[in-house]
Amino acid sequence: MASQLSRHAGLAALVLTATLAGCTQYIKRDEFDATVAELRAADQQLASQIQALSDKHDALVTQLAGRTRLDTAAYFGFDDATLDEQAKPLLDDFANVIRSSHSQALITVEGFTDPAGPASYNKRLGQARADAVRDYLVTTAGLPAEQVRAVSYGEDENRLVRQDASGEAGRDNRRVGLIVDYAGPSTAAPAT
Repeated sequence: MASQLSRHAGLAALVLTATLAGCTQYIKRDEFDATVAELRAADQQLASQIQALSDKHDALVTQLAGRTRLDTAAYFGFDDATLDEQAKPLLDDFANVIRSSHSQALITVEGFTDPAGPASYNKRLGQARADAVRDYLVTTAGLPAEQVRAVSYGEDENRLVRQDASGEAGRDNRRVGLIVDYAGPSTAAPAT
């Protein structure tokens, strides 16, 4: 009986030790809360900086489910994927904000077209527009290539600004959008 009791006590001690050892892998609540607060502050800082760009360059900024969207003034001519000189100052400013304050941010460049022409052609044209902006952000403005992606929505009906508008009336459809998918922690130098 004593050996059976001793065996149960040893088994209980072993289970308790294993349970306590497993608890060392948990994050403390205050550490978790501090990390979440830091990420929220970084996101708010980025949103403020992008709003300032929006005001300066007449672009539309919206918040979508934890992502920041910047519809730029980078518009394209009909059947053209050449980046306009007027869009470059906004892209330069955007890249400066990302590089200086949010160096780990993940950016998606979205390309759009008006509905003129076949959908498959417009999908390729939207991709060429997104690629033109992505290439500018990486090669000229200095953002890391692995942090900037390009996608095309072409003439997707639910993404058109002006339904069924093409030619001069469809200018607002021939654009790119910049999405900050992840702002990352703030990398700005602390204020002194």
